[in-house]
Amino acid sequence: MATRDFNYKGHRNSYTELNQPYFWTITVNDWRHLLEIERHKMIIIDSLQWLCRQHLIKVYGFVIMPNHIHLLWNQLKMNGKEFPKNSFEKFTAKCILRNMQLHHRANLRKYIVSACDRHYNIWQRDPLAVLMYSREIALQKLNYIHNNPLQTHWTLSDTPAAYRFSSANFYETGNDEFGILTHYMGFF
Repeated sequence: MATRDFNYKGHRNSYTELNQPYFWTITVNDWRHLLEIERHKMIIIDSLQWLCRQHLIKVYGFVIMPNHIHLLWNQLKMNGKEFPKNSFEKFTAKCILRNMQLHHRANLRKYIVSACDRHYNIWQRDPLAVLMYSREIALQKLNYIHNNPLQTHWTLSDTPAAYRFSSANFYETGNDEFGILTHYMGFF
């Protein structure tokens, strides 16, 4: 299958396995622009750094957009009884909620839910997980990730490498500002 022929079709699938590379997308509840706040982006980075230091994940590519995150990553082992993706979701949601309680209290009401296990919901359920079964598909997804901030409805940057919250600069210069990246060729 040629790289240009790959399109995701079907229902969203959040199922992942360990030691397999995935293109993974998680979205803020109701597509709100919660990740425009710099501190919220840094919460995402902090979580990825911790998971990397614990040797629970490898991150091959990422972009933090105003209302969603794309990762090209591999979950290496369980974090206790849960997958690293679940640890990531719980930790980032709790930290973002704490920051909102301190600095953006008026926005909290937008995330209130009627659920037996929580009062707020930061992330939409059922993140997208697509298994990367070839180097060509991984490269296609990396290009998509890196060009996402340049889309006309975002216009967050003039070039992929100029957008700070992306792995594009790493692939262009070798600089890994946040210390979380592994070159995707290391897996394929």
